[in-house]
Amino acid sequence: MNQLQKYTWLIDTIRRAGKISHKDLSDRWSRNKDFSDGNELHRATFNRWRDAIYEQFGIMIDCQKVGGYLYYISNPEDIDEDKLKKWMLDSFAVGNIIGENLSLKGRILVDEIPSGRDHLTTILEAMKENRVVNISYRPFKKSHGYTFPIEPYCVKLFENRWYVLAHNVHYDDIRLYALDRVETAETTDQTYKLPKDFDAADYFSTAYGIVLGYDVKPERIVIRANEDHKHYLKSLPLHHSQRLIEDYGEYADFELYLSPTYDFVMKLLQVGSMIEVISPASLRKTMKGWISDMYELYTND
Repeated sequence: MNQLQKYTWLIDTIRRAGKISHKDLSDRWSRNKDFSDGNELHRATFNRWRDAIYEQFGIMIDCQKVGGYLYYISNPEDIDEDKLKKWMLDSFAVGNIIGENLSLKGRILVDEIPSGRDHLTTILEAMKENRVVNISYRPFKKSHGYTFPIEPYCVKLFENRWYVLAHNVHYDDIRLYALDRVETAETTDQTYKLPKDFDAADYFSTAYGIVLGYDVKPERIVIRANEDHKHYLKSLPLHHSQRLIEDYGEYADFELYLSPTYDFVMKLLQVGSMIEVISPASLRKTMKGWISDMYELYTND
């Protein structure tokens, strides 16, 4: 177990407990024999971890002295409002939990993420120093790869695949590359300047996933989910702009503001008749065309 795993274990344990004494923390630590080898969590070690957690994550673990010496996270908003930090801590926490229960490995099922993570470290290190990266990239339907330099702007995880948004030096435009289709990636000594007005979250703010669709303008979209599916949309929104218009019982209407690109249409088609596009009319027409084509595949059965 590396130090980062120890820190995330401590953060997650305190987050779930709300408030907890050092004794209870030490007891929980010692029970995790895969991590602690049955050793207790000494107070000096605990205090070192507290300091390191604040330095690395900006998360403050304070002590409530009234009513017993209980430790708690005094700035939880720093986690809740920082999407990347929350995702990272949650991911490590899940990893720690699974690590504690490896004896159940035959009963814990996960989806495999394609090997794009092999080049993720190279891309992130280049982004830190604004260095150009030479990549060899083989698109789908191509028998061989192409080598060219890119200036990586940001990375994005979508549906178990990592992507890098980059400035293609040869074509002088912004393109998105799936890391699992990158065959080689090598950082160069050449540097670049990230545009001052570039904001990764804003860049993808009206995109459903990774299809940017420069020719597809964002617009207000209203969808209707039936009684079986509306709860899924409430618990896991399709997009950050999604909001509930009204729940009518048998169905609920939701509003979104995004570009209705190919990947968004495919997402709607995945759930079949459980979702209906109410507006705009152009998107209803697109959905109708796809549904008609699907019907033709089975009409002769």
